[in-house]
Amino acid sequence: MQIVAIGGGEIKDKETLCLDRHIVDLTGKSSPKALFIPTASSDAEGYCETFDRIYGHVLGCRTDHLLLLNRADDVTYADDKIFEADIVYVGGGNTLKMMKLWRKLGIDRMLEKAGKRGAILSGLSAGAICWHMYGHSDSRSFSGNSDWPFVRVKGLGFCPGMFCPHLDAEQRQEPFSQMIARFGGTGIACDNNAAIWYNNSKMIVKSSNQTASVYIYKRQKGVVQIEKYSNDDEIGITG
Repeated sequence: MQIVAIGGGEIKDKETLCLDRHIVDLTGKSSPKALFIPTASSDAEGYCETFDRIYGHVLGCRTDHLLLLNRADDVTYADDKIFEADIVYVGGGNTLKMMKLWRKLGIDRMLEKAGKRGAILSGLSAGAICWHMYGHSDSRSFSGNSDWPFVRVKGLGFCPGMFCPHLDAEQRQEPFSQMIARFGGTGIACDNNAAIWYNNSKMIVKSSNQTASVYIYKRQKGVVQIEKYSNDDEIGITG
């Protein structure tokens, strides 16, 4: 599988444009079909319009949307759209809500088939968390409670470790370190405008500016160790 997991950034302001262009280039097609899945944002219409503008008008894709909230009983509709896509791009929002709905509808299995047949799987924030074993998620913030905790959300497991988006922009360093200290395993944290490109057996950093980086967190002998990686650095795949 090839997966591009973006840590954050404003797609509408073209902050992630070079990462988006990389996703399109991976298809090897001049006008690939790009499917946007905005489940995590409750199928927000404005988000779909932004995707169409960037991936359609700017990057030359044929764009489509998979809207699930009002078509939860139509499995064929989802399967057909995912099957036809060269690119699957998942938008940001409430990861926990998204994963629950996907598993209920079987979207998880459809996405696995798409990745195995060669579709480029991608996304930002919740759309980056979803491909990993787990994610460091702010899903509880959508409850309206001002005193919400970060939670560990189970992802699809196509990529290793626990993924943390928005590391720099939302100052998540300490809460993510605490989560790794609690659960162990490998943590993969991306600044806004940084991404991990999973190229089958390789794990490569991509970034759209010089300061955006990726960090690997590991708990060793009770202490969380952190390693920093920059654009085009290759990271060893770990669980």
